[in-house]
Amino acid sequence: MSDEKKKSFKGILLLLAVAVVVFILGLFTSSIMERRAESVAKLKVAADLPEWETRNEEWGKHYPKEFESYLKMADTNFRSMYAGSATVDYLENSPELVIMWAGYGFSKDYLQARGHSYAITDIRNTLRTGGIDKSPMPATCWSCKSPDVPRFMSEKGVAEFYKGKWIDKGQEIINPIGCGDCHDPKTMNLKITRPALIEAMERRGKKIEDFTHQEMRSLVCAQCHVEYYFKGKDKYLTFPWDKGFSADSMEAYYDEIGFKDWTHKLSKTNMLKTQHPDYELFMTGIHAQRGVACADCHMPYKVEGGVKFTDHHIQSPLNNIANSCQVCHRESEAELTKNVNDIQKRVMEIRRIVEKSIAKAHLEAEFAWKSGASEEEMKPVLALIRSAQWRWDWVAAANSVGFHSPVEALRVLGTAIERSEKAQGQLAVIAVRHNLNLPIPLPDVSTKSKAQAYIGLNIEELRKDKEKLKATVIPDWEEKAKARQGAIYKY
Repeated sequence: MSDEKKKSFKGILLLLAVAVVVFILGLFTSSIMERRAESVAKLKVAADLPEWETRNEEWGKHYPKEFESYLKMADTNFRSMYAGSATVDYLENSPELVIMWAGYGFSKDYLQARGHSYAITDIRNTLRTGGIDKSPMPATCWSCKSPDVPRFMSEKGVAEFYKGKWIDKGQEIINPIGCGDCHDPKTMNLKITRPALIEAMERRGKKIEDFTHQEMRSLVCAQCHVEYYFKGKDKYLTFPWDKGFSADSMEAYYDEIGFKDWTHKLSKTNMLKTQHPDYELFMTGIHAQRGVACADCHMPYKVEGGVKFTDHHIQSPLNNIANSCQVCHRESEAELTKNVNDIQKRVMEIRRIVEKSIAKAHLEAEFAWKSGASEEEMKPVLALIRSAQWRWDWVAAANSVGFHSPVEALRVLGTAIERSEKAQGQLAVIAVRHNLNLPIPLPDVSTKSKAQAYIGLNIEELRKDKEKLKATVIPDWEEKAKARQGAIYKY
């Protein structure tokens, strides 16, 4: 190669090198500018929002990106293998649940939760809350459904909110779960607005202000996604965390105070109904141990136009794998989905075994009572049934089908099987003692309708009463709520 060609070749290489350096510097500068924009975006604060502004659309005027993503929760099309926001009738899928909850509201109606956008609509529609003539649920049932709850508590007192029936507070609760449930309107800092969580932590020797921002990104969820019970005649909302977060420690707490949610209609067992201990189960899992927060997976950060913000489309991470799972995990979406499905399949397989076993124990206990079994004979059996169902429900009522902590979920389900089978063994001994033939005869409760008919539920009557409520009382609630909001916020 001639000297002239060598010089020309070197010049081209130098030009290419300069172009690459300039390109890299450009990307670096762009990244710096974007990070600056993100830092500025995170510093903005709300403007002139009242302390208890409950209308999410008013917050949306100041935080349009967050509000736009929040509105996406209205879409209920996503369905994973076992969860998602699409409507699923759990009683239809597992008729054993009707038997397990005989005498309790969940035997009437139990659907997959559709998300925060539908919190008010769904609690009004469910047969569990009853209608005009049959509305047994306490006012405490509204506690996690709306930012109107902390507003009411601030105006009239926490204990006053819990008093009375569910139907009594309907005109006060109008706005679905949203901004005011988790944020301070002046600073936008995360805020605990439900006193039950604060009280539970204080009994454990902890103050909310001592928790880090990352911990708060789970605690705002733990205001509602937890196990709780209604304490005393005024149904004061209480978290049973005094002995710890595990299924064992909370069961010990309930046993010590002699608490029951209801007496089972068939087996006469003093039962516990687990709510949705997502936070407690999560706290026993590997993600919590590694410092991951609920929001990291269900409300991951996103960047649009150089602005970083939290995605308020609260949903299954399986519908947003790139922004949730793949921030830490480098596997493909297909592989990560398979990992989740494999775990949930195993948990669900054991769960179904437990459900069939516990339902059978209730039916056999009913037969034993009808055949002359004494209270003394049945006492240890009922204790085992109560414990088995509590432990099953501690896993089943959580929303992850065990994924939040699969090892602990399977352990707890394993202890539920053990207790249920012990109960059936003792029932067999009682049957022999009373000269009854084995196996104990069982009724046909293989479908939701057959099971509901067996426990004496008239679903059509319940539906008519609910429709009457929706046609008369609920419209009146909405009119009064609009008038009240207009007075408070000066439309």
